[in-house]
Amino acid sequence: MPVSESQSEVNSQPRLTLKERIKQLWTLHSTPHEIALGVAIGVFIAITPLYGLHTIMVILAAILIKRTNKLAILLGTNISTTLTFPFITWAGYNIGRLVIGGSYPALEWAIFKKFSYKTILEFYYPLFIGSLILGALLAAGFYLLTLWFIEMRKNKALK
Repeated sequence: MPVSESQSEVNSQPRLTLKERIKQLWTLHSTPHEIALGVAIGVFIAITPLYGLHTIMVILAAILIKRTNKLAILLGTNISTTLTFPFITWAGYNIGRLVIGGSYPALEWAIFKKFSYKTILEFYYPLFIGSLILGALLAAGFYLLTLWFIEMRKNKALK
């Protein structure tokens, strides 16, 4: 099987360490804005309570949003972990309760003892609304923080 010219170029390059490959992927044809935007999109996706759909959302975002760093989208989703999930859910639900108003109950352990499908439906609307707001705020914050960090590193490298 003949080797194409582009394949031979890749094979002739010296072997890169894992750290060098990650750095190369991180900066590959990306401006600081594109990297920061990718992180922000990933953070927003991670905060949404569309459980089970996050992977699909990341893939769609990577395909549909051309001017962003695809790896940064994936990295941004790592804000939602087993340790942060309860806090994200609690904050999203309470923000939703605050914005919507009404008689949505506070999250308490007693509610989880009698958790049912009906309970999930009752809690989901304020959780969804609050998570959209929380996601937008955190995405904006992470965008600015990532942009600042990249610019700071770039300026430090130039000195």
